[in-house]
Amino acid sequence: MSSAFDYQTAFARTVGWVTTSELQQMRGARIAIAGLGGVGGAHLLTLVRLGIGHFRIADPDIFELHNMNRQVGAALSRLDRPKVEVLEQMARDINPELEIDAFPQGISPDNLDAFLAGVDVYVDGLDFFAFDIRRQVFAACAERGIPAVTVAPLGMGAALLNFRPGGMSFDAYFDLHDGLDDEELALRFMIGLAPAMLQMGYLADPSAVDLAARRGPSTPMACDLCAGVMGTEVLKLLLGRGTVTWAPRGVHFDAYRQRLARTWRPGGNRNPLHRLLIRMARKRLHAQRAQQRAATPGVQ
Repeated sequence: MSSAFDYQTAFARTVGWVTTSELQQMRGARIAIAGLGGVGGAHLLTLVRLGIGHFRIADPDIFELHNMNRQVGAALSRLDRPKVEVLEQMARDINPELEIDAFPQGISPDNLDAFLAGVDVYVDGLDFFAFDIRRQVFAACAERGIPAVTVAPLGMGAALLNFRPGGMSFDAYFDLHDGLDDEELALRFMIGLAPAMLQMGYLADPSAVDLAARRGPSTPMACDLCAGVMGTEVLKLLLGRGTVTWAPRGVHFDAYRQRLARTWRPGGNRNPLHRLLIRMARKRLHAQRAQQRAATPGVQ
């Protein structure tokens, strides 16, 4: 198959939006993606089609039936197969000349150095609730001078945050530190990701959001929008052109509401407005739990 493949022909239609030399620049770039689920798999394939030639990918999970509604690698024929294996095969089916270093065991402090070595941009695809390792990955990127891109799939929209080496750190923006329980981490992460909260206006069944059970609703539209936003940010970062928005500034586009919000929150979650939003979210969560206990006799 590789003998029939020609890079220039395969990605010729990208030229025009980029120059021929810029396409070659992207071909030589290396991107690291941790997590190949809802957004991570779409991120990988979008960047492969953009012409990027080198990747580090990591995910310890397999495809399961509940992944079907949003994950590009999920299909009946791929159930129970490792996500890393499936997505690598899909990527090579687009460009068989790819250089891919796969980490089927996932990311841990033990392999972070190998995962990020020589990387130009880190793209976050980790599960929403993977708080500890996400903090470690973003901190490692900052130490190594690697820009980090995260785009959150929220409702039927995408919320962008970029973290620049030497700029506001991930932990500083989200006001994260050791000792916080998972529920508090989830609340701070949720509010920090999308200060405009555009998605909350059309949540049809609030009971589907269960932070304690690490469960929330999702849509394929949000994942696809995230991949498009992410690919554009990576292109700008690699080519050094176009405006890049850095935390504590963010951008949230919601397709359902047809709204675009640009946010600026000096201090991140320490901002008084964010503190208020987190308090309100905490109060709403506790009220929801009380209702659930009242509706279920014998549950304390």
